[in-house]
Amino acid sequence: MIKEIKKQDIEQGLQEWYIKEYPGDELGPEINKDINFYNLFKALDNRRNIYDYIQVGDSIVRERLFSRLAIIMQVEYNYIYEQWLNSRN
Repeated sequence: MIKEIKKQDIEQGLQEWYIKEYPGDELGPEINKDINFYNLFKALDNRRNIYDYIQVGDSIVRERLFSRLAIIMQVEYNYIYEQWLNSRN
């Protein structure tokens, strides 16, 4: 059974969430503060360059954001990862 996606989760800002979850990571404040998890999902759909979009070129940051996005969207991490891989072709 699929649960309803919580509005506060999908609309939470990437930077806000990341800094809260990983306060010791110096890259957190560099994440684009104007985008949320819904924006990230749509950026993947639109084949945007995710590193440029989030304004951080670190794969660990990307993986952490993708992991959270997968939880919010109620899909396996591989679904999000494959979506990203497909956008790079």
